[in-house]
Amino acid sequence: MIMIDKINKKIGVLCFALLVSPAWAQDPYLLVLGVAQDAGVPQAGTTDSAAWADSTLRQYASSLGLIDPLTGERWVLDATPDFREQLHALDLAQPTEQRPGLAGILLTHAHIGHYLGLAQLGREVMGANSVPVYAMPQMRRFLNSNGPWNQLIELNNIEIRELEEDQSTRLNRRLSTTPIRVPHREEYSEVVGFTIQGPSRVALYIPDIDKWERWDDWGVRIEDMLGSVDVAFLDGTFFADGELGDRDMSRIPHPFIAESMQRFSELSEYDRSKIQFIHLNHSNPVLLLDSPQRAQILQAGFGVASTGDKHAL
Repeated sequence: MIMIDKINKKIGVLCFALLVSPAWAQDPYLLVLGVAQDAGVPQAGTTDSAAWADSTLRQYASSLGLIDPLTGERWVLDATPDFREQLHALDLAQPTEQRPGLAGILLTHAHIGHYLGLAQLGREVMGANSVPVYAMPQMRRFLNSNGPWNQLIELNNIEIRELEEDQSTRLNRRLSTTPIRVPHREEYSEVVGFTIQGPSRVALYIPDIDKWERWDDWGVRIEDMLGSVDVAFLDGTFFADGELGDRDMSRIPHPFIAESMQRFSELSEYDRSKIQFIHLNHSNPVLLLDSPQRAQILQAGFGVASTGDKHAL
């Protein structure tokens, strides 16, 4: 009888919480888990970064958490080298008794900042059980054919789920995602971005792309994509050419933020406000809150993603 009373009390508390909570509090949302380029900030091998001495300047590699408060489900877009800390951030935002408590991991491609975190699910760390990993065809072959990733599959730490270009995949009753192929270095896998469709809003996530003009050649215009979404996390790796000193930046193709702002300058104020630059290299001055480059972005009506930002879907 006491047990039944406890159960009824818990149900009553849950129902009361749902009644008094504003509707938006139950909406799915994206949580920014990191904003840096693959190597984070400070980057290995650097000695002059202020982030070595000041931990407040440190940044995790770019990743988004996707949370549905109504069901308690959590997903991660890209498994970065900072997966440990980013999973902890998810635990704080949406606690769970399960470990790792992930309904899925969505991979964009096989560059180090986007999949190395999968290793944390293996026998040396979490020994996870059947965590769904959503991957494109070449990415699936890469994981199946190379260690230690194929060991994760063999030991049932991860369970590969198929993604197909431009095909929507339903994550749960309220959320779905669609991978969109983008031009970028494909040494080991194809490269995609994602649209994330929620009950009310749509988000776009493209952390890596060569140049917007290369996508034009594929018959896809980023401006058209922006018109169909509510928030867009776009590749902002470098602010401008020459940022890496004597290094030839054409060998590391990304749309410079300065180029993107020029291209998007004719967009409406509303469409410009959707853009959140992300995937910022350790050399990018935009990482500094008081930099003139960051001020320039904000004055032009664009945004810069920050760890901890939330965007309702």
